[in-house]
Amino acid sequence: MFQKSVVLAALVGLSVVAPAQANDRYQARPPVIVSPDLSAPWVMQLGGAVRPVVYAPRAAQPRTYQRQILRRTPQQPALVQPAAVRPNAPMKTRLDPMFLPQTVAYDTPHKPGTIVIDTNNRFLYLVAGNGQARRYGVGVGKPGFEWAGKHKITAKKEWPDWTPPQEMIAREAAKGHYLPARMDGGPENPLGARAMYLGSTLYRIHGTNAPWTIGNGVSSGCIRMRNEDVVDLYERVKVGTTVIVM
Repeated sequence: MFQKSVVLAALVGLSVVAPAQANDRYQARPPVIVSPDLSAPWVMQLGGAVRPVVYAPRAAQPRTYQRQILRRTPQQPALVQPAAVRPNAPMKTRLDPMFLPQTVAYDTPHKPGTIVIDTNNRFLYLVAGNGQARRYGVGVGKPGFEWAGKHKITAKKEWPDWTPPQEMIAREAAKGHYLPARMDGGPENPLGARAMYLGSTLYRIHGTNAPWTIGNGVSSGCIRMRNEDVVDLYERVKVGTTVIVM
């Protein structure tokens, strides 16, 4: 399962925008559980001995933010993922602190509310004005899939579906990687908890089911973020926001 999840996460980036909304599917949307490191709740079953682990939200998050992203009905239990034991190849479970969300000095001519993505350094900046910006770590296009341009956010979706384009399916099948024709939104979907669509392109800023890839060039052109980070950004921007990719 892990190999399949990592392959799907590494390949996502170009897909057709599905018309269905996540709210049409879920009476109660899947919870986004935040955590202080990458082992929670995203560690997939890799084989070997496993034990169930339930991870609590990070205490430092504002209470209103926790209520927003952890909302669930009494019938919906906390998300439990099996944690695997890999003594010979331990998984990377922590992110370099520089890729965590933070307010930084940022001198730019762009007006407040603009998103600027520095693909070389793997940072996304949300311009705040007064020489500052909110900075997030991101994953970007792998070699051969880099791009630059200026677009606007044309749509926002919660728990988006993933529909790989046919050229991606064919390309990966030639490598022995078989992709689904379509995957419903949810915690295992490579697009993660939120997606913001850029112009009329097939590119998006979206979450991920593989947060250990943040800070790397791994996608097919999309900009990926940790789920808790993409939820935070999603709530701060609107359709029509300018996005500049450098």
